[in-house]
Amino acid sequence: MLEIKNLVKKYGTFTAVDNLNLELEKGGIYGFVGPNGAGKTTTMRVVATLLEATSGTVLVDGINVAEQPVKVRGKIGYMPDFFGVYDNLKVEEYMDFYGSCYGLPKPERSKRTDELLELVDLRDKRTSYVDTLSRGMKQRLCLARSLIHNPELLILDEPASGMDPRARIEMKGILKTLKEMNKTILISSHILHELAELCTSIGIIEGGKLVYSGELQDIMRKITGKTILEITVLDHVDRAVNLLREQPLVEDISGDGSTLKVSYSGDERDMAELLALLIRGEIPVIAFTREEGSLEEVFMEVTKGFEE
Repeated sequence: MLEIKNLVKKYGTFTAVDNLNLELEKGGIYGFVGPNGAGKTTTMRVVATLLEATSGTVLVDGINVAEQPVKVRGKIGYMPDFFGVYDNLKVEEYMDFYGSCYGLPKPERSKRTDELLELVDLRDKRTSYVDTLSRGMKQRLCLARSLIHNPELLILDEPASGMDPRARIEMKGILKTLKEMNKTILISSHILHELAELCTSIGIIEGGKLVYSGELQDIMRKITGKTILEITVLDHVDRAVNLLREQPLVEDISGDGSTLKVSYSGDERDMAELLALLIRGEIPVIAFTREEGSLEEVFMEVTKGFEE
């Protein structure tokens, strides 16, 4: 759905995006992580046809962003980190205005407005003035606005910025619904644990370079070379520990009572074989799970080399 090849964006002698390559499959949620000034927003604005790349190629559904920007805009919905609203406009008028910008007929604009205000839980605010809405409501309205033309790719730059916890939970629920609708979403956020819950893949950008990209657990394994397994046994804990310590891919074992945390350097097939080994050893395993990696830990580990 989105393919970025060797993207470079310079401002004079400063390189904001440095030879970035990225590919998003249709229907996925890709989390863009990085400190302020890393190049996230610049990349998103190039994809959204708002900035011209210095070099490189960006394709949206096979369409070149630089060569056919108008056609691309029909495919994308862009929600910036800071957006303007219009005073003295009601919510329904605001949505109707943006629908008309995309050339939607009046009946379709009205229908889409109803559907989207329902999606973002603002239907009861239809006749309210935009400037009277709370910050969270304005964010949800902006998301609805970006969906008015039913785009296939959503580019969301800090969509939960400035929201209180309740509003962030509501936004997260909306994004999950959009994923179920098979929308492709590129999203940036500083709220890392929420990104980890939402995203199918994560990209970490630093100094304009994409330093890691992939599923969170894969990135964690690349960085640390290990996975943490949580194994709970009904009894025979000592025998389970002894058996685990004999395995060459087990690096460390800790635990509390019948639950063991195992630092493991094997892949998923190795994990399946480890479980089978415990069962053959007549260890009554009642839970065998891979501990979810922390995006905060990954981010700090990846970016620590850029601190100085």
